[in-house]
Amino acid sequence: MTSTTTTRPVPTGNAQAPGPALPGIPFGRLLRVEWDKATNTRAARWLLGLLAASTVGLMLAPLLAPSSIDQTYTSYLSFPAAALAILLPVVAILTLTSEWSQRTALTTFTQEPRRTRVITAKVAVSLLLAGAAAVFGALITAAGLGVAAATGRELDANLTAGVLVGYLLSVLLNVLMGVALGALLHNSAAAIVLSFALPTAFALLGLALKSWADWIDPSTTLTWLLQGQWPGHMPQILVSVAVWVAIPLAAGLVRTVRCEIT
Repeated sequence: MTSTTTTRPVPTGNAQAPGPALPGIPFGRLLRVEWDKATNTRAARWLLGLLAASTVGLMLAPLLAPSSIDQTYTSYLSFPAAALAILLPVVAILTLTSEWSQRTALTTFTQEPRRTRVITAKVAVSLLLAGAAAVFGALITAAGLGVAAATGRELDANLTAGVLVGYLLSVLLNVLMGVALGALLHNSAAAIVLSFALPTAFALLGLALKSWADWIDPSTTLTWLLQGQWPGHMPQILVSVAVWVAIPLAAGLVRTVRCEIT
């Protein structure tokens, strides 16, 4: 018995070939959208307004209490840095958790399925806000120094390039710690509470375990940055950055990419 095998020809003329892949959303547009989310809401405007007011308010401390506060350029700069460290991480947390707190994650990640690009845009916006806030804090410091000089007060001009770099790094790292918690937890309230509670807890732990505090207490490492002592403490600072920024941010990115959105 013989059998005949018939091969069907592959159509070439009328077959509809798959079209080219549609281009993704440009990253610049993602940045603009995330910037609007971070700044163009009522809550964000209130937070940014309070941030500006607290920065100006804390600058009054060295002006009104010259006898109890060091009258140096570095001392004056530390007050805006302290104000920025309180509320600026909260803004960053809300930027990272907005998709889940406002239940827009499904819409956002449907329009841009590549979730890493969305998270990257959110981190970039947080860093841009941190840079703008650092410049604002520096301007408030300059204004405070000008007022002090106008009253005839003698100030120790001990501001160096290392102090300025450390000031900028401390602001950026404070924001990145908020970013990391927001990316990891996806919950605004929990991330905000932990952003205040965990550093306080580690600071108290550091009182009992001084050798550990130099490595894992962010308040210790950020103080070195603000005082311009970071070149001599880079190993401790890098470990602290890994514990508070790199590891939780990487874990948050993995969770965001893998989590199921309903």
